[in-house]
Amino acid sequence: MDPLPPFATHRVENQPPEFAPRDLWQDDAALREAVVREGGGDFAETLATYGALAGDELYRLSFDAHRDRPRLRTHDRFGNRIDLVEFHPNYHRIMQAAIEHGVAGLSWTQPRPGAHVARAALSYLHHQVEPGTSCPLTMTHAAVPVLRHAPDLVGREGKATSPFYDPRDIVGDQKLGITIGMGMTEKQGGSDVRANRTVATALSGENEYRLVGHKWFFSAPMSDAFLVLAQATGGLTCFLLPRWTPDGQKNAFALMRLKDKLGDWSNASSEVEFMDAWAYRIGDEGRGVATIIEMVMLTRLDCMLGAAAEMRMALAQAMHHTHHRMTFGKRLAEHALMRNVLADLAIEAEAAIVLAMRVARAVDRAPYDPQEAAFARIATAVGKYWVCRRAPGFVNEAQECLGGAGYVEESLLPRLYRQAPLNSIWEGSGNIQCLDVLRALQREPHTGRALLAELEAAQNVDPDLDTEIAELRPVLEGLTVPDEVEARRWVEALALALQASLLLRNDSPMAAAFCSTRIAGDHGNAYGTLPRDFELGSLIGRGWNG
Repeated sequence: MDPLPPFATHRVENQPPEFAPRDLWQDDAALREAVVREGGGDFAETLATYGALAGDELYRLSFDAHRDRPRLRTHDRFGNRIDLVEFHPNYHRIMQAAIEHGVAGLSWTQPRPGAHVARAALSYLHHQVEPGTSCPLTMTHAAVPVLRHAPDLVGREGKATSPFYDPRDIVGDQKLGITIGMGMTEKQGGSDVRANRTVATALSGENEYRLVGHKWFFSAPMSDAFLVLAQATGGLTCFLLPRWTPDGQKNAFALMRLKDKLGDWSNASSEVEFMDAWAYRIGDEGRGVATIIEMVMLTRLDCMLGAAAEMRMALAQAMHHTHHRMTFGKRLAEHALMRNVLADLAIEAEAAIVLAMRVARAVDRAPYDPQEAAFARIATAVGKYWVCRRAPGFVNEAQECLGGAGYVEESLLPRLYRQAPLNSIWEGSGNIQCLDVLRALQREPHTGRALLAELEAAQNVDPDLDTEIAELRPVLEGLTVPDEVEARRWVEALALALQASLLLRNDSPMAAAFCSTRIAGDHGNAYGTLPRDFELGSLIGRGWNG
């Protein structure tokens, strides 16, 4: 060892190497298997390309995009109202890469079996490195089925799915590609959108209206157009509100301020006032919620994918650190208790992505398979509740694996920790999801039967799961209805049983451990409480290809 120069106080050693570059596709066996199993195997080359890009260039770009938060410029230096949101240039580079590779449009530009599965995998890969940009990407993707309710908007639909990103504030007709934002909730209503008070007044032109009112959360305010809900004569109605009107004028809305959020720093969320803003009606008056419901299902799937992605990246960061850090004479990952923690996290992460990708397949097949449509209807809410609920605690456990280093921004874990609660809140909080499950079971009993069929496909494999299915069967068959106060307990049980069923049927190396701990209850209240007779090395190896 070379001697230290006289002014040096120490050597820098026993530190892990840089995390990136990493190939997020090749490192994730559970994801690769799920893509093939759920019907997206034809897109493997596309996913491999993006996994390598995300784990290298986009990972590096994400730090500045996240740290340099968006800024609202309401006026130019001459006093003209401009309502522009400025971003770090890396934000735009990341958006460009995502849109070029199909994160927002692949489902629609390549409409063949497995496209939604592949697009879900792209979203999962992208969210691991830059979750803030996932918001406009998700909304742009999910807006397409809504735009199809208005044949006159076919041009905008095509531009929303195009592989071109153009952040300029100009008329959408002058762009090759556009992004779509969303404004649903108001101060007095929140999730209760039927309490919205924004008024839509019909104009002489067909389907044209003027909107007066506000939105308390106006997501991705730099977008070219926005899907909003407002009260027309016939009731709550869905509208497309563009940034620029068809005659080339700035639309009459004002961004009041940007939200100062816990996380999601790279993405802008705002408050807005509509002052006779021009909008185009989509669907019939009074059918706003029904018109936009397909968008809600797609965005809820992306919430599930986002939570699974945060868990996966947190696990990868913990694995990377502990496999390189030496403590008390051996690698941190070789200590028995740390091995227990890492193995437990690996089980949870795989169960999350397996469930999310199964729902993606149901969404993919729903248009032509009623059974899959019914399963997608209920499993989206079940999975959105449970996977998003698990993410914050999971990320915190991964932080602890790094010790103090996990509390420092450069480790990425603080960003993930701030981000983790978002998906459980966005597109309906946990209570909303659980009530939606009860509503589906009562009003659409075929959804319960579809979920039961999914569970029963793994019967007679694990006795503990068989017992759980027997307890859930009366509810799923419509023979009993859980009381609202018990809704969370029932939905949690449904989610765990569904994850267990999927892991068992897919012959996952995690299946036995998951059933023993999550179904049979041989598990503590924290991660790292697996029984001593588990082969921890194989579980860790399954979750880490480092």
